[in-house]
Amino acid sequence: MIKQEAIGFHNGYKIWILTLTNSKGMEVKLTNYSGAIMSIKAPDKNGDFADVVLGYDNIDGYINGCSSQGALVGRFANRIGGGKFTLNGVEYPLYKNDGENTLHGGSVGYNKRVWELIAAEYDENSGENHVLFGYTSPDGEENFPGTVAMTVDYCLNEKNTLTLIYDAESDADTVLNLTNHVYFNLGGEGDVLDTEMQIFADKYTPVDSGLIPTGEIADVKGTIFDFTELRPIRNKGIDGYDHNFILRKSNGEELPTAAFARDAKSGRTLTCRTDMPAIQLYTGNGLDGETGRNGKPMEKQTGFCLETQFCPDSPNKPQFPSCVLKAGRTYHHVTSYEFGTDED
Repeated sequence: MIKQEAIGFHNGYKIWILTLTNSKGMEVKLTNYSGAIMSIKAPDKNGDFADVVLGYDNIDGYINGCSSQGALVGRFANRIGGGKFTLNGVEYPLYKNDGENTLHGGSVGYNKRVWELIAAEYDENSGENHVLFGYTSPDGEENFPGTVAMTVDYCLNEKNTLTLIYDAESDADTVLNLTNHVYFNLGGEGDVLDTEMQIFADKYTPVDSGLIPTGEIADVKGTIFDFTELRPIRNKGIDGYDHNFILRKSNGEELPTAAFARDAKSGRTLTCRTDMPAIQLYTGNGLDGETGRNGKPMEKQTGFCLETQFCPDSPNKPQFPSCVLKAGRTYHHVTSYEFGTDED
């Protein structure tokens, strides 16, 4: 079922909060401000529900927040080195909001835009809840070329899976990299360093001091980036992760498995699947005590992100999978998050 509530306006645009529930009691709360996932309540091994994502108590937190909680990010998620890229022989300088680099789209990315609520539909036959948000990014917004019309369909089904379906078209060649920046905490509280993680990737992209890929595609084997077997995120060789992994090719799965996470105490599990070529594991290293839900501070490493994406700085790295969206072509990508328990 879907409950929708208009809660006011921001810059003249109506703000909605939508609550999706399935017959198993799982609940997902969304807002069209930034397209944010505000809350996901999922059961543990004893059937007890807890919120397994970070967030704020009210919409003001999302408007004023600085950590992209649950938000859609773009036009280019992650970093573009040097705050510029060249496309079709034209150099596009960008706003530098991360040292000398551009992060998550620049000064005002999609995480600070009001998306249009296009549809909110519950299918009684399938039990699927669908919420469709849309945003049209004009040519020259943050100095990216091309007018890009985008939609993101959020679907909660009876298998406790939340799926995001991204579609876009541009009227000119551009670069496009969309993802969702939701922070997970499967235990519902505390840090996430004891969360067990498996990433279905044999390669990663080493970075420089500004977290810009060097261009090398390296093996994870024998490094602190080896998550090919389930293991705790905690590693004495690194103070948290903010790194990109190049995912394995599909082994026949319709939507390939990208990552699996497990919280041993609660028994909650999360399986992330995607048809994107890469995934960024971010362990909330930049969280600095910003006030979150129930007035509690969101401290460093109290949430992890699994950002399905093109590789960081891919506009400047031709050896990486191309993020160029040609005029008139369709951008279509799917990512799903399936919640379960050890008892499943």
